[in-house]
Amino acid sequence: MNKPSSSERPSSASSAAGGAPTFSTRDPNTAAFWDERFRKGFTPWDQAGVPAAFAAFAARTAPRPVLIPGCGSAHEARWLAQAGWSVRAIDFSADAVAAARAQLGADAALVEQADFFTYRPPFVPAWVYERAFLCALPPARRADYAARMAELLEPGGVLAGFFFFDDTPKGPPFGIARAALDALLGPSFELIEDEPVADSIPVFAGRERWMSWRRR
Repeated sequence: MNKPSSSERPSSASSAAGGAPTFSTRDPNTAAFWDERFRKGFTPWDQAGVPAAFAAFAARTAPRPVLIPGCGSAHEARWLAQAGWSVRAIDFSADAVAAARAQLGADAALVEQADFFTYRPPFVPAWVYERAFLCALPPARRADYAARMAELLEPGGVLAGFFFFDDTPKGPPFGIARAALDALLGPSFELIEDEPVADSIPVFAGRERWMSWRRR
């Protein structure tokens, strides 16, 4: 799910109101952490649209079943569905799912409340879209992330999306060093695309890259 910064940097709406809300939940391992931020309208990780690199990748890729974990408001799910792709978006926050379903309208059924690590999609995904999901997870869950991605994707399938690089241990978002990402995904995936991102939102600006990793 697309997540806030460690400093709880406010969105434009909360900035206008004088700063970020006060939160009672501080453990990003829990759904309650994300529920509270959606309920209070604090979603500085939400681009409120479709990133250019995502649209470019979809344009040069044949339609295939797509899974979007940690989907947040699921703007990309709607875009893909309207373009004729098979897509399923999940989030373990009930409030995130409610927000996504509200903006998807007729496509609301594409979104489910589920735990990525146990979820069984209705199809074998050929693309798992990474959009601030890895950086929302505490570093202790990274090995689980890599193992689950390798389990979900068959050889030739792709893990493609935005990866957040930072050297601070605080989060979310929890940045990862480039060498650490290579070590994490390299055993099961081959890097086939690595490009700069020109339209990052402030939370991620200058510290994310579009990458595609193909399942070995």
